[in-house]
Amino acid sequence: MMQSLAGKVAFVTGGARGIGRAIALKLATAGCDVAINYYNSHAEASALCEQIESLGRKAVAIQGSVGDPESVKEMFSCFSEQFDHLDILVSNAASGVLKPVMQMNRKHWRWCMETNALALLLLSQEAVPRMPHGGRILALSSLGASRAIPDYAFVGASKAALESLVRSLAQELGQKGIRVNTVSAGVVDTDALSHFPNREELLENFSHRNPTGKNLLPDHVADAAYLLCLPEAEMINGHTLVVDGGFAISG
Repeated sequence: MMQSLAGKVAFVTGGARGIGRAIALKLATAGCDVAINYYNSHAEASALCEQIESLGRKAVAIQGSVGDPESVKEMFSCFSEQFDHLDILVSNAASGVLKPVMQMNRKHWRWCMETNALALLLLSQEAVPRMPHGGRILALSSLGASRAIPDYAFVGASKAALESLVRSLAQELGQKGIRVNTVSAGVVDTDALSHFPNREELLENFSHRNPTGKNLLPDHVADAAYLLCLPEAEMINGHTLVVDGGFAISG
């Protein structure tokens, strides 16, 4: 693969596993040095750094909670000890509570909103001063932002808030040459999906209803994120790129 992003520096939150890991590897393969944020997955983050370094790129693992303002500041302080600028920020880390909406409370609401939506604001406020012209900010969303999915109400609401914030950031940062976009994925076969009691049903339904007939893998989402980081994506701004094999258009 041609190193189309050679010399760039990327920061991927939730980068130790699943979609974040696939994105970090994709960007490293394209020539990026990568900072990998993790919360609990220290061993996985360290292993990924070794894999990226084997590609000839620099990799650093940074622990922190993306929904905590002080933790985010500490994360970027660690980042600045290793890198003098940031070209690509990927806000991927996510969490949530999977329960019927009538069983939810304010604590659940705050957890979802702070981890999935507020995090993008906190990360962007730290990242933008470190970004040169041509920087990219990507946020990871899901189809639950616009569809009602059982037991997904608060996560879906937080993803809808995330997508709205992306549009506002895109408008404000456009004059700085920074492009802000969302990658919205369908049902992806990752460890996170194991928290759904109907995991197998979700995967089967997704592959059956999308026109490709295939399951969606983390690498497919990473490919979309990579495309939005390319110079050729300069005029894509404030957009939500849906990666679902056509599931969303299939009724």
